[in-house]
Amino acid sequence: QVQLVESGGGLVQPGGSLRLSCTASRFTLNYYGIGWFRQAPGKEREGVACITRAGVIKYPSDSVKGRFVLSRDKDKNTVSLQLNSLKPEDTAVYYCGGRREILSDDTTRCTSPEYGSWGQGTQVTVSS
Repeated sequence: QVQLVESGGGLVQPGGSLRLSCTASRFTLNYYGIGWFRQAPGKEREGVACITRAGVIKYPSDSVKGRFVLSRDKDKNTVSLQLNSLKPEDTAVYYCGGRREILSDDTTRCTSPEYGSWGQGTQVTVSS
């Protein structure tokens, strides 16, 4: 079983920053691509940023480009998402997802159906 644990969420004012971390085993990071997704109340889960195990990063939405940055630290067994210039519309539960990948798999659309393993999520609330 794949275990993914999110951390770093919280309450922040508009314009503030948070850093979310997805912690997995080293084994998982060697065989799975990792993606950050979010789901606001009444909305579908959407991809925020994904990275294949080969290191290819995808930001599927223009709404986060230039504000959110995904990074991977294999030494710490984490995939982090730096959230900058946060807006109230960024409020959501942020989930870490895992996608089993083969050696030749070097791309991702960063869409929810591609990812079959999920953490419990961490709440991000942007409010004044």
